[in-house]
Amino acid sequence: MDNATASALKGIGRNHSNYVIPGLYDLSTEDTNWVLTSSFIIFTMQTGFGMLESGCVSIKNEVNIMMKNVIDIVLGGFTYWLFGYGMSFGRGPLSNPFIAIGDFLLDPPVGDALMGQIFAAFLFQLSFATTATTIVSGAMAERCNFKAYCLFSFLNTAVYCIPAGWVWGEHGFLNKLGAVDIAGSGPVHLIGGASAFASAAMLGPRLGRYSEGFDPLPLGNPVNACMGLFVLWWGWLAFNSGSTYGVSGAKWQYAARAAVMTMMGSFGGGFTSSIYSFWRHDGGMDIMDLINGVLGSLVSITAGCFLYRAWEALIIGAIGSLLCVLAMPLFDRMGVDDPVGASAVHGVCGIWGVIAVGLFADNPIPLDTTNGRMGLFKGGGWYLLGIQTLSVLCLASWGICSTFLLLYVINKIIPIRMDPHEELLGADLTEHRIRHSQIGLSRAISALAPIKVDLKNIAGVQPIGINPGHERSIDQLRAADDKLYQWQSYLEQVSNPRITRHKLTANSDITFQPKSPVKPPGNVFSRRPLTREGISEGFYRPNNNELPVIGATISHKLDKDPNFAWVD
Repeated sequence: MDNATASALKGIGRNHSNYVIPGLYDLSTEDTNWVLTSSFIIFTMQTGFGMLESGCVSIKNEVNIMMKNVIDIVLGGFTYWLFGYGMSFGRGPLSNPFIAIGDFLLDPPVGDALMGQIFAAFLFQLSFATTATTIVSGAMAERCNFKAYCLFSFLNTAVYCIPAGWVWGEHGFLNKLGAVDIAGSGPVHLIGGASAFASAAMLGPRLGRYSEGFDPLPLGNPVNACMGLFVLWWGWLAFNSGSTYGVSGAKWQYAARAAVMTMMGSFGGGFTSSIYSFWRHDGGMDIMDLINGVLGSLVSITAGCFLYRAWEALIIGAIGSLLCVLAMPLFDRMGVDDPVGASAVHGVCGIWGVIAVGLFADNPIPLDTTNGRMGLFKGGGWYLLGIQTLSVLCLASWGICSTFLLLYVINKIIPIRMDPHEELLGADLTEHRIRHSQIGLSRAISALAPIKVDLKNIAGVQPIGINPGHERSIDQLRAADDKLYQWQSYLEQVSNPRITRHKLTANSDITFQPKSPVKPPGNVFSRRPLTREGISEGFYRPNNNELPVIGATISHKLDKDPNFAWVD
């Protein structure tokens, strides 16, 4: 901390005794800049989660899963400001080793010398909180009631914030025991993965998920899933490097090390999952094996991202990846339907990531990240491994039990499971009135019609990608074009000597026949090409080989036809 900031803090300490400076706010100007920049990048991980999850679910639910990610930021972020941050890092007199109390509705005034540090710390922790919340959305995809999910997202902040305080808060009992988790394999990913597992188990599998075996269902958009991986990969660098919480002193060196070790871990994970997938699929590559293998390795390296050597990071990432790809089919055989594999990626690999610190961690001199301790394989004894194992038990138990309890309460208010009929139609249509084309919706609607399902809420929903106003205008243009040709055909028949030889009376009828193969005039509005057989298959609809008989009154004027006048 620079001298000017230290002098200001001494003054503020005399005037406001509640501002006892914790390490959370011990930020220089350079540190604050680093923390803010990292926070901005971490928020882009929401884009990655949204793309990955929307690519893994069926097309008729892709918009719904994106809306859930938006809700996670909006509602989850709002409640984090309301009470979440205070439950993790509050400095009130009622704080205890289980939960912090204080600093709710955070809003330091302009004259507060810690205003910048407080806001920077809050934004950084907010980016972590929204990440933990959005992990759950993928596990609940395709069958969760959207309104129930909104309520869940609003309250799920507490599921993350309390255990985050155990590990990172100065009041937390795991922190006081010496638990080490630099960037959140435990508080973020293990909590998110445990919550995802509980949510998927409580909701039950999607309709027909296991009727034909345990093989994964087809992806809705594999390209989106791959793009989501790249965005998450990018965000993870800030996630881990930013967790040095600054670049002053020796922090910048460990920030650089964290970035490299993060990449090394992902290399080991990607390599291992590729070999596994080639072996399992007889030389083929399963896209989810590779994607989740890489993500699992990133989760695994997160807890000790700057505590490892390069070869250790490779091993940790490889083991995490292998655990992930083995856990995904295992959970399916347990009947836990997790469409994106969040339970395996974040839950199983989060467990491994926390324990790996107790095995491989080095003492990052001169930082006090590990309180001078080292992992078992570095000659540090069993203490750190024991504390890390205790952390796993506490965090996993809390994540599963609190989520079960929360969803149980929400289910009493709003059913958490979608109606089966709505699930067949897809949440995009039933929840957001977005109708996709060529994905079997018409077939589903036809199947539901005989059982008298109320479909009035979706009646008249136009398919996406079409402007109904433009379509109506095009139909009017084509109708006018048809009418124009009918009148010109009529005039040709009247002017034909074989017809004018007969006297026409006011009651005479003239049948309009298309003149084949003459190209009809005014065909500029037609989108159908002419054929060699004539205009009957091109300009007119297939059932219009003969024009309708028009009861002709010779005195009828062309300018009385509104379509004709409009085209003219």
